[in-house]
Amino acid sequence: MAEEKEALFSKKNKALLTDPLDDNNPISVQVLGICSALAITVQLKPALVMSLAVLFVIIASNVIVSLIRNLIPSRIRIIVQLLIVASLVILVDQILKAYAYDVSKELSVFVGLIITNCIVMGRLEAFALANGPWKSFLDGVGNGAGYAFILVLVAFFRELLGSGKLMGFEVLGHKAKTLAESTGVYSFGYENNGFMLLSPMALITVGIIIWIQRARNRKLIEN
Repeated sequence: MAEEKEALFSKKNKALLTDPLDDNNPISVQVLGICSALAITVQLKPALVMSLAVLFVIIASNVIVSLIRNLIPSRIRIIVQLLIVASLVILVDQILKAYAYDVSKELSVFVGLIITNCIVMGRLEAFALANGPWKSFLDGVGNGAGYAFILVLVAFFRELLGSGKLMGFEVLGHKAKTLAESTGVYSFGYENNGFMLLSPMALITVGIIIWIQRARNRKLIEN
């Protein structure tokens, strides 16, 4: 029993969870899934929902493909993978429309684009087809969490600095027409940075994150 537990949570298996959060992050290191970081990170709420959606799809698709990997003919493996991912994305889309319709409208077509997300398809092709369900599950959790971490981080700074809010709530104070009526940092003359709400700032923010990550982790610098 102890040996089984050790095998499940061995050093290699733990690395499947931790590496995508830093040394092998799918966005900041592999530079995949950038489109959603550009499109839906103006506010934190849709970024969180998108992160959870991708996390569910990548975990479920990884496990399903791993379970049937020996039954999938090599010539049609991409088609089978797309079919599995598309089915999961449709499920996510319908759940969002049923229980979070406003967020579903905000995310619009970007939920559907999870089907062609490079991170999801890349993990299926590079990992799930060659490994068992447990490792594929851990790989899905790790890469989904790595994607979510960067997405939420970008959205946090964009919404905070762009509108002074988080999840729609004012956190820097209330901005009024005059300094005397304003509260929080606005009473000192602080102004929101409207550029943070523009799409190019998402790419710039991701670039800054990549720069900071590589500055502190010399292993990521290419010789």
